[in-house]
Amino acid sequence: MFKNKAVVLLLSAALLTGLLSGCGSTSSKSTKEGSAVNANGQAQTVTPVSETFFIFDTVVTIKIYDNRATTKNFEELEDLMKDIDYKINRSNEDSEIYAVNANAGITPVKVSQETFDLVKIAVDYAEQTNGLLDPSIGPLVSLWNIGHEDAHVPPAEDIAAAQKLIDYRKVELNEDTLEIYLQDKGMDLDLGSYGKGYAADLIYDKLKEQGFDSAIIDLGGNVFAMGSKPGNLEWTVGIQDPTQERGNDIGTVKVIDKTVVTAGIYERYFVENGKFYMHILDPRTGYPADNNISSVTIIADSSTAADTMDTSLLIMGIEDGLKFAEENNTEALFITKDKQLYATPGFKELLNKSNDDYSYAN
Repeated sequence: MFKNKAVVLLLSAALLTGLLSGCGSTSSKSTKEGSAVNANGQAQTVTPVSETFFIFDTVVTIKIYDNRATTKNFEELEDLMKDIDYKINRSNEDSEIYAVNANAGITPVKVSQETFDLVKIAVDYAEQTNGLLDPSIGPLVSLWNIGHEDAHVPPAEDIAAAQKLIDYRKVELNEDTLEIYLQDKGMDLDLGSYGKGYAADLIYDKLKEQGFDSAIIDLGGNVFAMGSKPGNLEWTVGIQDPTQERGNDIGTVKVIDKTVVTAGIYERYFVENGKFYMHILDPRTGYPADNNISSVTIIADSSTAADTMDTSLLIMGIEDGLKFAEENNTEALFITKDKQLYATPGFKELLNKSNDDYSYAN
C-alpha cells in the first residue's frame, strides 16, 4: 500500500524512511496555477483543485494539479483518512490500537494489515535506534499530556513507573495471524511519531490509483510534493523559521517527488516555573528532549520514513543525528535555538537560504 519508492527506506541500509499530531512545519509555496502540454501538444493551464480537512488533530490540505480532479476524488481521500484514523488513533475507543492497548498483558489482538505493517515499521525502527524512538512510549505520553490545558511536570516517581512500561522488545507481532500483543499490563502503543507520514504515503498511493501524478499533500506542515508541477517544474517548499508563526521561512528547497517533513519544539509545549517543556519525549530520561535544537527537517522519498527520522534525530542531537542521517542516505537540516544551521551536504545544496539571521555552523 505504500509508495513504491520505499516504505523500507531505513530498514537494512534502507529502513523506511506524529496520533497523529503535528511535530513541525514546512510549507508549500507552489500553489498557483501551472501549465502543461496536452495529448495534442497544446499548452494547457492547470489550476489546482484543493480541499481542506480537519483530521488527525491537524489541518490537512490536498491540492491536485489536474483539471480532471472531481469531488468524488476528494471524498475517496477523506474516506481513506478517516479509515487510517479509525485504525490507529489511540484515543479512539473503537480503534484497533486502542484495542491492542486495552488488552495489554491479557491477550493478543487481531488487526488490519495496514495497522500491523505500521506497528512493525515502528518496532523495527525502535530496534535500529536502540529504543530512542519507541512506539510503546504511550504511558509517558499520557502522563505528560503535552498539548492539553492540564499539562504539567509529573512527579518523578510517576515518570519512573511509566518508563518501566516502555520496551519495544515486549511488543509481540504475529505475521501469520496479524495479531499484536503487549506483554505487560499497562503498556501502551502511541504512533504519533509515525502517523502523519504514514497517512501521507497512503494518500500519495491513492492519488496514483486515481490517475494523478502532480499534487501537494500537506498534513499540518508535513508536505509531500508529488511528482512535479505542471510543465515538469520543481516544487518550492518553505522551511519554517522556528521562532516565528507558521508560514515564515528561513529559506526554501526545490524538489520533485519528495517529502519534506519537520519536527519542531514550537508546535506543542508548556511552560512551568519559567522552564520550557516541548512534546517530544526522550524515553531514556522520561522527560521532554532538552537540547539546543529547535527543529529538524528531513527530505526523503517516503513520508513515513521522514516523519520517523525527524523525531529521532531531534532526540539524538546534532552530531549523532547528522551521522545517522548520512548513514541512511537521508538529507537533514538541524536548526538550533541560537539560529545556527547544521546540514547534510545534500541539504546544503538544496536550501536557498533567505533569512540572514541564520548561518551555517558546519
